[in-house]
Amino acid sequence: MDLVFRDAEVVDGSGAPSYRADVALADGRIAAIVKEGAAAGCRRPTARRVVDAEGLVLSPGFIDMHAHSDLALLRDPDHSAKAAQGVTLEVLGQDGLSYAPVDDRTLAEVRRAITGWNGDGSDIDFDWRTVGEYLDRLDRQGIAVNAAYLVPQGTVRMYAVGWEDRPATEAELDRMRRLVAEGLEQGAVGMSSGLTYTPGMYAPDAELTELCRVVAEYDGYYCPHHRSYGAGALEAYEEMVRLTRDAGCALHLAHATMNFGVNEGRAPELLALLDEALAGGSDISLDTYPYTPGCTTLVAVLPSWAHEGGPEALLARLRDDGTAERIRHHLEEIGSDGCHGVPVEWDTIEISGVTDPALSASVGRRVPDWPAARELLLADRLGTTILQHVGHEENVRAIMRHRVHTGGSDGILQGDKPHPRAYGTFPEYLGRYVREERVLSLEECVAHLTSRPAARLRLPDRGLVREGYRADLTLFDPATVAAGSTYASPRTLPVGIPHVLIDGRFVIEDGKRTDVLAGRSIRRTP
Repeated sequence: MDLVFRDAEVVDGSGAPSYRADVALADGRIAAIVKEGAAAGCRRPTARRVVDAEGLVLSPGFIDMHAHSDLALLRDPDHSAKAAQGVTLEVLGQDGLSYAPVDDRTLAEVRRAITGWNGDGSDIDFDWRTVGEYLDRLDRQGIAVNAAYLVPQGTVRMYAVGWEDRPATEAELDRMRRLVAEGLEQGAVGMSSGLTYTPGMYAPDAELTELCRVVAEYDGYYCPHHRSYGAGALEAYEEMVRLTRDAGCALHLAHATMNFGVNEGRAPELLALLDEALAGGSDISLDTYPYTPGCTTLVAVLPSWAHEGGPEALLARLRDDGTAERIRHHLEEIGSDGCHGVPVEWDTIEISGVTDPALSASVGRRVPDWPAARELLLADRLGTTILQHVGHEENVRAIMRHRVHTGGSDGILQGDKPHPRAYGTFPEYLGRYVREERVLSLEECVAHLTSRPAARLRLPDRGLVREGYRADLTLFDPATVAAGSTYASPRTLPVGIPHVLIDGRFVIEDGKRTDVLAGRSIRRTP
């Protein structure tokens, strides 16, 4: 054996009660599990190295089902933001916008569109264009944690149709089908959408259904950020359930919550909708983060018509006083589709990051009104990120208890003052919602963060502590594990997670990041 963890409290990811055991690793896999009190003659394993795990929980590594580390994994090999949380696998390509598949034009446009999520990419060598080439780049460079990828439907539409708000032609739809199929053949695990982000939101249901049929052919899943988390949220959820049922496609609902004042206390209605669909045979799962504020870009709250033609066309509209007044009218009086159909409440919007360092004094401040927002959008060339304080704690708690719930950070690592979920989601679940609040039992919570997402990703040898499974493991102290990140200090690392391993190699050892780059791309298997 290479390594033995002695006297660990094993929470194996299945939801079953924990047990005390020695866990031995060899060649990157779990080679032996010897429970305390094993039958006579069952010898305790020995190895070249033995680690005393007394007082520690040993669990599968956590799977972040909603990550925005598409460039961060390449930019920052350390990637302690996730590794220190016990995360051993992230799912990228979220919300319908990422960097593959692209041509040169689309790459330039998507880099502009999501500068607020990932930076402008000026420090990245974009030496890929296809999904397979992007995954190859992750493997070639070496990454801190494993990564899976979703084909981003908004990028696909940008590539095939552009920024026009209209149905795709049959030829354009055929091209989108081919792009999605090629991405899945090259290893993507499914397809994402951002249906409050342009240009993905311009797609009608019939178009999305056709693309989901392609995803279903490859046994992947559809992960939509659906059309509203505010006004009409339940109808938007039902739309996704109906659409994927018609397409015969598995559904995973991204950051599935109920926000804004119109949805306070309405999580039970969402869960009843999902239970009915599950009882009818639909294949559904969801992810959430354990916080009430959301995080996005300031430009995202604008009405979709203002985005038509792309970022430069939007900037021109913002410069025009008459068009800017029309935008304000939609935002403040009608309810912009970019702001989930709810009239914007400026005092709920906090600036979390800017692209232009000269504007850094704005970070941490609330947006006072539309003139200030317009000025900032123009000065920062649409790159501003925000926190939206529009969530409800009772909704967060109700949804995280559901049997198809998984954990996702939705972690945007860009900006001077990012959302603390980027650095704290998984220890926040374990520390606050398990130990302090007892919303979930430890065994149940670990299952939400490990085996359930592994099952959605159809990973045959991850997500459980089982002999023969890959040794992607997290060891944490259940008495002290906690998120260190706060809204004031969002990049503070967690405490109480001394060891994290990928393929049996220490990524975090004795609470410190090693120089190991054990991650690789996790590709869809036929």
